[in-house]
Amino acid sequence: MTMMQFRDVAWRAMSGYDFPAMFEIANRVHPGFFEAEAVLAEKFELYRNGCYLLEVSEKPAGYVLSHPWKRGSLPALNALLGALPDHADTYYIHDLALLPLTRGVGAAGQIVAALTKHAVAMGYPTMSLVAVNNSLPFWEKQGFAVEERPELADKLAAYEANARYMVKTLD
Repeated sequence: MTMMQFRDVAWRAMSGYDFPAMFEIANRVHPGFFEAEAVLAEKFELYRNGCYLLEVSEKPAGYVLSHPWKRGSLPALNALLGALPDHADTYYIHDLALLPLTRGVGAAGQIVAALTKHAVAMGYPTMSLVAVNNSLPFWEKQGFAVEERPELADKLAAYEANARYMVKTLD
């Protein structure tokens, strides 16, 4: 994936040096969804092609962690994955976190579009995620729809009462 530009806002491939900034952003954006630095770092170790850092004026301002997964299942919050599943059939967006200063510049839509292209290129039939923090309208604009999965109720409740499992079908 090439680096995307918008004024002085740019997404770039994440590196191991970005973990402290990523962890700080996670704690600022998602204080109610704590995940240990090792849990976030493991997503990078397991699937670097799905991890990007957003910079504004060359300073970290957001990140995304994504990886192949199994449709209809969720990684537990703040738990190590151990490995990616064999025969993954969805491309999972684990976390998209942006500092408030990035709102309105289109950065979230840019990275979702880029991840969608990646998922299509890799042959995944769907993308999936858990919508939290009143983000449902944003994800719906990106082509995701709520998929009712009663078996996920306990895992979703661990995020928040309004957490929703969402799926986007890819062509």
